Amino acid sequence: MRVLLDECLPRRLKRELVGHDTRTAPEMGWASKRNGELLALAVSQFDAFLTADRHAR
Repeated sequence: MRVLLDECLPRRLKRELVGHDTRTAPEMGWASKRNGELLALAVSQFDAFLTADRHAR
C-alpha cells in the first residue's frame, strides 16, 4: 500500500509502517499545501493519506 504522511505527523511514523511504501508530503515536494490540494495531488499516486490536521480544507 502506498501511504502519504502529512507534514503535521512525525516523520518517525514512516518507520512504523513496515511493509508499506510510505512517503511524507515534504519528500514529495508538497510541503505547505492544504489538505484539499494534497488530496488532489495524491489521489492517483497513493492509496491512503494520513493526517492529524483538524482544519482540513
